[in-house]
Parts: sequence; C-alpha cells; structure tokens
Amino acid sequence: MPWFVIGCSALGTWVFSVAGALLAIPVGIKRKSLGPLVFFGTTGTMLDIIMGITACEREHAERQMQLLEAQNLATSSSSSSAEDHNLATDTVFVEFEKE
Repeated sequence: MPWFVIGCSALGTWVFSVAGALLAIPVGIKRKSLGPLVFFGTTGTMLDIIMGITACEREHAERQMQLLEAQNLATSSSSSSAEDHNLATDTVFVEFEKE
C-alpha cells in the first residue's frame, strides 16, 4: 500500500457495504443461509475499499500537481526577478596551482 493512502480517509465510502447487506438479507432469508450475507457483504466492502483507495490516489495526484505548479511558478518568478536586478547566477571556479 502506498504511503500516501495511509494518511487519507477512506472511511467515507460505505454505500456498497450497506447495499450488499440490504441485498443479502432477503436473499439469505429466502435461502435460509448466511452465504449470501457473507458474499454480498464482503463484495460490498471490497468495492468500498477500492473506491476509497482510488479517491485517495486521485486526491494525492491533485495535491502533487498543485505543488508542482506552485514550485514552477515560484521558480519562474524568482528567475525573472533575478534577471530584473541583474544578479549573477553563474558559478565561478578558481583553480589553484600546486606547489
């Protein structure tokens, strides 16, 4: 699991778990079995987890794009201000002779 998913809240997705349980209860009563509850409940939970992780990954990608855009904007503004003030940005290397 990627590190950024841990900090994200994937708890907002509960729709498929509830839908799976609501679908499984009448089917389980009709068949007199807990199998449908296990199947539909776990399937709904898996869908909720997948949807939550996908949403977290999307949020992370959006944040990364915003940070990259802000960094590019800061870099371009600092380079233009350096050109305006005629600041030297070149590095000068001095060679020393060995005696």
